[in-house]
Amino acid sequence: MRAIDSRLIHGGWWFALTTMLTLACGCGTPSFLVTPVANSNTLDEQVVEAGTGFFPKKIAIIEVEGMLANAKTGGLLQATENPMSLFAQQLERAQSDPSVSAVVLRVNSPGGTVTSSDAMYELIKRFKEKTHKPVVASIQEVGASGAFYVSCAADKIVAQPTSIVGSVGVIFESMEFSGTLGKIGAKAWSITSGSLKDMGSPFKPLGDQERSVMQQMVDEYFTRFINIVRTNRNVKEAPAKDLMFYKQPDYAGVYSGRVFSGQTAQKLGLVDRLGLLSDAIDLAKELSHSKGASVILYKRPYGYSGSIYASSEIPPAKASITQLNLPGVNGLIPTGFYYLWQPGL
Repeated sequence: MRAIDSRLIHGGWWFALTTMLTLACGCGTPSFLVTPVANSNTLDEQVVEAGTGFFPKKIAIIEVEGMLANAKTGGLLQATENPMSLFAQQLERAQSDPSVSAVVLRVNSPGGTVTSSDAMYELIKRFKEKTHKPVVASIQEVGASGAFYVSCAADKIVAQPTSIVGSVGVIFESMEFSGTLGKIGAKAWSITSGSLKDMGSPFKPLGDQERSVMQQMVDEYFTRFINIVRTNRNVKEAPAKDLMFYKQPDYAGVYSGRVFSGQTAQKLGLVDRLGLLSDAIDLAKELSHSKGASVILYKRPYGYSGSIYASSEIPPAKASITQLNLPGVNGLIPTGFYYLWQPGL
């Protein structure tokens, strides 16, 4: 018989003793569970509220949540998703299903890019024109700026009394580092094809001509936003003849860029009714004459959704925009034009 190394005996004794002590303390050895995630472009229909009857109609809940941008979200070991693409796919699914009688937009977003907000608005408008199915927007915590822009495409908007609503306006933000670079002896330069090709660059001061061009674009997008609100909402405030009126320091009306509580928003005509998500669903059933309809969600094969308030893959709205998981950015907003409410940086 071969001799047994005393170090092996000692090592085995020590491992056994450590294991017994660990179990006695109520702890187990560390373990990791790796679950395969299907990278699928399909959508699963999940019933979150059963209907009545043999073949009930359906109310489809579609999310307008987080940062509205045409870019993928997600990261390492996470399922990636483009919220713009998902939104379009969910609408197409609701459009092609004859048993879907109405759509409820579950809104919880501070807005996003000008183009994504406008595209989502147009998608809802086209959905309504093609299907004649009613759409109800239900604002949860936040339905501001671009998210409110999208909500204006709905037939009715329902908000809770404490929801944050409004922020009708446009913002363009950039930074300038030219002074800082000069202090450390660094320089930045660019070779351009035109005098305004690099306008808004953080490496040089914003000139008068550049500022004028940027302001013209902001005014153009702002005018579009105003027309969207006036066309779709019963706003009681009389329109101004000149956009400069809205920049007066003492002006705090609908188009000042400020937000309102849901209760105040209803008084101003920005919101139709006050109520919960369940009330918005009931309204959708009423408008579509489908009282016994079931309520469904469209979800990817990964993830769990157990109720109409179930979490989505897109991060929810937060108090500060720096806390949002912006696509491809670590805490900073990429330069561009936004329909976005950002209460503090």
